[in-house]
Parts: sequence; C-alpha cells; structure tokens
Amino acid sequence: MKFVREEDQQWMHAAMEEALKAQQIGEVPIGAVIVKDGEIIGRGHNLRETTHDPTAHAEMIAIREASIKLGAWRLLDCTLYVTLEPCPMCAGAIVQSRLRKVVYGTIDSKAGCAGTLMNLLQEPRFNHETELVSGVLQEECASLLTQFFRRIRKGKQRTESNG
Repeated sequence: MKFVREEDQQWMHAAMEEALKAQQIGEVPIGAVIVKDGEIIGRGHNLRETTHDPTAHAEMIAIREASIKLGAWRLLDCTLYVTLEPCPMCAGAIVQSRLRKVVYGTIDSKAGCAGTLMNLLQEPRFNHETELVSGVLQEECASLLTQFFRRIRKGKQRTESNG
C-alpha cells in the first residue's frame, strides 16, 4: 500500500467539495483546487454544460483563478489537486502554467494524460515536467463519478420506458 500524505488528502477533500458543486448543477462531478503556501488560490469545477464551453474543465477554471490571484501565468510553486486525471487539454495547460505538482484522485481510462493513456505532464521533450501523485482518495473520487453516471442512465431508462 502506498503512503498518502495527510496534507494531500486534506486538499483532495477540498477538490471533492468543488466536484459536489458541479454535481448540484447537473455537471459531471469533477473538482479542482490549486494550493500555494498552504492556501487555496484557485478553485474550479466542471461548467461545460452550464457555459456551453468545451474548455470549462475544473482544472482550467482553477488555473485561470490562481493566475489572476497571483498576477502571473507561472504557477511554479503551486500544487493542483483534481478529482479526475487530467485530459490532454488540461495536461497541456498544466505544463504551460508550470505547475510544480499535480495530485489526482482517480484515473480517466478514456482521456487520462497523466499516466493512463500517456503522460504529458512528465514528457521530457517539453520545457517543463510536473511532479505527479495519483490515487489520492481514489475510491471516493471514482464513486462520485460512478454514482453520477448511474443516476443519468437510470433517468434515461425511465424516460425511454415512459415514451
């Protein structure tokens, strides 16, 4: 069993709170927070359906908020905590923003680019590599997603059987 730092669990719980905000408005429950010096400086949760914006992923929103708060695009001394493994777009934004570390909850078998399908965060040909920790509160993060999609499927089955 791998050792998980208590601090990582604490911040992942904050990311899960963001994921619950997304779920409450019918969005896929993915949440993210960016931490610098023991303080959350960026928060985000999925808003793709709400904003009709394909870039409105939790990580992208948190990165924008942190950059505005710091007044800089380089997030060198910051850590991103996110409930789901970053996709290619978010992994690219992570590299471009120079985040020092990414901690994620559960893998994304369809789009994960932090070790599952590929690892863009630690690609040596890029000008920045990010420290990576995976599997923090994995079961809880995965359960949020599983339960969300199970409810959606049930709702569709009811609609189809009523029509």
